[in-house]
Amino acid sequence: MDDIDRKLIAALQRDATTAYAALGKEVGLSTGAAHERVRKLRERGVVRRTTVDVDPAALGQGVLAYVMVESSAWMGDSADSFAAIPEIVEAHVIAGSASVLVKVRSATTEQLQDVLRRLYAIDGVSGTQATVVLETFFERPVPAGVTGPGNG
Repeated sequence: MDDIDRKLIAALQRDATTAYAALGKEVGLSTGAAHERVRKLRERGVVRRTTVDVDPAALGQGVLAYVMVESSAWMGDSADSFAAIPEIVEAHVIAGSASVLVKVRSATTEQLQDVLRRLYAIDGVSGTQATVVLETFFERPVPAGVTGPGNG
C-alpha cells in the first residue's frame, strides 16, 4: 500500500458513494486509474465491503452492550453459534479472564436479557458479564493513514 491507496481508502471511508472521477481528482489520478486501484484494494481484501452507516437508535436498536463470555472450553470454533444470534453485531475471541467478547445491539434491556439467555445455550459458555453503554462519545473507522508492518 502506498500513500495514494491510503488516500483512496480515507476518501471512501468518508463517503463510499464517491464517484471514481471525484476519487481520482482527490488523489491525482484519472478516473480509470482510481477505479483500477479500488478494484485491486478489493481483490487484496483491504476494502472488504461497501456499506451504509445507520443510526441504530433510529432503527429501534438503542441499547448497546458489550458482553464478556466466559467458557469452560475453547470457544475458537464457535463462530457460527455466535453468528446465529442476530443481536450480536461483533464477536471476538480474546485473551484474558473471558474467552469471547461480543457487541450486542437490542431494542430493550429485556431483549438484552434474552440474548444473554441464548448465549448460555452455546456449548461451553459458563458465564457472562454485560456492560451496558450509557452514551457513545464517538466511533471511528480504522484510519487509513496508519502504517505498520507490511503496510508500507
